[in-house]
Amino acid sequence: MESYRLEWTQAGRDGRQVSAVSYGASAAEDYKARKVAEADVSDVQVVPAKPGL
Repeated sequence: MESYRLEWTQAGRDGRQVSAVSYGASAAEDYKARKVAEADVSDVQVVPAKPGL
């Protein structure tokens, strides 16, 4: 099974933020929609997670 993480930009923080957990494809899209709805969050992307990270 492929695993995915979220990456996003948040106002007031340096660099891109990365989710601490990985998700399956369907769950990653659900969490992306939730993250997009948060204030001061932009450029949310679902990216493949490297095994062991």
